[in-house]
Parts: sequence; C-alpha cells; structure tokens
Amino acid sequence: MKTQRKIIVYIAASADGYIARPDGDVEWLNRRPPTVDYGMTEFYPTIDTILWGRKTYDWLLAYYRKKGKKSGMFDTKVANYVFSRKPPKRAIPGVEFVSEPVKAFARRLRATPGKHIWMMGGGGLIASFLDAGEIDEFDIHVIPTLIGEGIPLVAPRHRDVALRLRSVKKYPDGVVRLRYEVVK
Repeated sequence: MKTQRKIIVYIAASADGYIARPDGDVEWLNRRPPTVDYGMTEFYPTIDTILWGRKTYDWLLAYYRKKGKKSGMFDTKVANYVFSRKPPKRAIPGVEFVSEPVKAFARRLRATPGKHIWMMGGGGLIASFLDAGEIDEFDIHVIPTLIGEGIPLVAPRHRDVALRLRSVKKYPDGVVRLRYEVVK
C-alpha cells in the first residue's frame, strides 16, 4: 500500500514562539552545541523535497554571501521549491520557484511518488499551507532562549487548528522536541 506523502513542519522556535528575529536572523540558533543534531540525522533521509518561503530564501542567500560562499546553499539531491509572487529572473541551481496557489501545488506534489516533504518555512508560508489544510505534522524544537520579538512560528491570522501530541523528547541542553499531527 502506498503511503501518502506528508508535509511536515520541522523547525526550531524560541521559548517565546519565534522562528527568527524581525529581520529574519537566526544566529541565536547557532549557540546550540554542534554535537547534538536534535533528530535531524533521522529526519532528513525521510524527505526528498523542501519548501521555502521567499523571505527565508533571500535571507539564506544573503547569509551565505556574507560568509563568502557561493554554492552549497541548497542540497541539490532534494527538490527545493521557493514560493514567491515575483520569482527572480534566474534561480540558484537546484531551486524551482512556485507562484501557483498552495492547495493546487500541494495536491500535485502529493500525487507524485516520493518521500515526505519538509516545510522549512517561514511563518507566512507555514500559515498559508496550514490555512489550506496542507500541513500534516509539526516537529518543533523549542530552544530555551527568549528573543523578545520576531517572526512567529505561524503568521497571525484568526484560526483554530487542533493538534494531537505524538511525542515529546527532552535534550540535556534543555531543548524540547514536540511532535504533533494536525487533526483533520
């Protein structure tokens, strides 16, 4: 029996619910110990597609350019889709821009064979997929840091979305991994 491809938000958030500072910066995440991968080694082989918002894409390009790197930003062994109403004239190798409606894209993507789909974010794209009923799971790593303001995990809108807790894992450094499925 064929398993349906799931769209999974696998993300880190501050203890006060932000995924980045107001300008998109996530340097506060780099304070984590480099010896702990918080389940990424298990998660990454289960996906073959990553969904990015345009602001996240632009932030990543600027971050890598600031560090003097011109390649390696996107894993070309997986499909990388960036959602944007105004795609650039040329995309980075390994990236495809998407401007079609979320629901149509998600249904088309799920209909193709493959592994699960990683919803990278940001908060606006997560909200769009959530509002379209196209998020299956949240895998949230709560970082024991308060950053005070920033980009929320899900862009604010009026919504009630029930979640069912699948598991909780506490790491020695205080990070807590919360795995939820979206109740359909």
